[in-house]
Amino acid sequence: MDVLLDGLIDAIGLLLSGDQDSWSIIMLTLRVSLTATAIALLIGLPLGAALALARFPGRRIVLAAANTGMGMPPVVVGLFVTVLLWRSGPLGGLGLLYTPTAMVIAQAAIATPIVVALVAAALQQVDPDFRVQMQALGATSIRAFAALLGEARLPLLAGAMAAFGAVVSEVGAAQMVGGNLAGQTRVLTTAAVLATSRGQFSLAIAFGMILLLIAFAVNLSLTLMQQRRTVLR
Repeated sequence: MDVLLDGLIDAIGLLLSGDQDSWSIIMLTLRVSLTATAIALLIGLPLGAALALARFPGRRIVLAAANTGMGMPPVVVGLFVTVLLWRSGPLGGLGLLYTPTAMVIAQAAIATPIVVALVAAALQQVDPDFRVQMQALGATSIRAFAALLGEARLPLLAGAMAAFGAVVSEVGAAQMVGGNLAGQTRVLTTAAVLATSRGQFSLAIAFGMILLLIAFAVNLSLTLMQQRRTVLR
């Protein structure tokens, strides 16, 4: 209990002290995780919609791959991204390994299958005749699709929350492709691992509590949006 209490005190102290190192870790965590989630949504939303609404050869295989990707160990994703970005790898010439960009790529790769699978599942639950009815009322294909997304907006928000939760708490891939470099690629999860390995348990708990606070704040915002739209509906 003393260690937990010390960790809570340290967490409050880190947030209130304005310590530059701690705040750089916090801000990098937010920047990487939110960017990766946004990329996953940009890729996963249209792909998930295509899997839900279109019929093409291999559709079930792609959907099964997306569902499998939801349970893909992050360290495996980190391994593949590391090989791609390694100096002798296909993209090694870009010099992205051990940079925040590499961390975004890895986390987006983790989050995208989650978005694809959840978007496809959400849109498949909407009445199949809904889009046809919208088009019969004179709506263009784009407007009909937008209305379809509106009908499934609550599970789509849940997909966004799931994607963000997966990446903000991820440590294996972030450490592999980022290297946990102080002031450059160190985020809350990797900082907590490093503090634990050094026996600085109260500091590790402080980083963990700040991470939980960030996850709670983002998910609370999305939940309030979700519930507000439910009430308005």
